[in-house]
Order: sequence, then C-alpha cells, then structure tokens
Amino acid sequence: MSRDLDTHSESVPLSDSAAEHPSVFAHAFNSGDVAAVEQVYEPEGLLVTVPGQPVTGAARIAANQRFLDLGLPIDVRPRHVYVADDIALLIVDWTIDGTDRDGRPVQIEGTATDVARRGPDGRWRYIIDNPFGTAESETRPD
Repeated sequence: MSRDLDTHSESVPLSDSAAEHPSVFAHAFNSGDVAAVEQVYEPEGLLVTVPGQPVTGAARIAANQRFLDLGLPIDVRPRHVYVADDIALLIVDWTIDGTDRDGRPVQIEGTATDVARRGPDGRWRYIIDNPFGTAESETRPD
C-alpha cells in the first residue's frame, strides 16, 4: 500500500486516494476479519451480491462473512477509477481462487462496479459495493 494510507481504526488502514480503496478492501478481506471488512463501508453502505437485492447492516455483514468463510484471499485489479469531487466510481476485476477449508476447488470472479465516497476525515469508504457488476454469476457463496 502507498504512503497515503492512514490508520482509521486499529484494524483497517483507510486511504485518502480513491484509487487505493480496492486495495484497502483486499487488505481487510484478506485479514479474514469481518469487522475489518466493515470498516471499508459507510454505515449505510450497500452490498449487492444478488442483482436487485442490495443489503446493508447485519445482512451485509452476513453476506461478507460467507465470502470470508471460504478461507481464501481475494485478488483485486482496478480497471478504472473515476472521481468527481467526493464520489468515485470504481471498476475492479477480482478473483477468489483456490481450495476452500473443506478441500473443494473455488473459482469466483467478477468485475465490480462500486461507488465510494470521501468522508469528512478525507478517507474513502464504499457506499455501494456491487461485486458482480451487471453480470450474472452462477457461483456465489451460499
């Protein structure tokens, strides 16, 4: 991570650069700690794992926990970052690939269409996390 990262909490370094936010998410995700993942969202931020069915709050935590329960790291590759004032559109290719804790092969990938907002502290957080973009994915953690 770059030098523009600063510690927001004890568990997640948030960035003052929108382009760094996908890496911040990956760092939190790869820690395996759902509380760390929660730090990259605004309190009312949405997660869309099923098209047309955004979740927030406890349902967002549970959805992210299902991904974490795979026990595999995520790899993120930002494709485009568009910033207008305090709002950013992030297009990010990502993969979760490997063998899960039960020895089953896992291959989940997508192109996220995410929206982040710069908070009063200058740090970026997701307000919309849409990991599968507009594509239908047939493989999601249950």
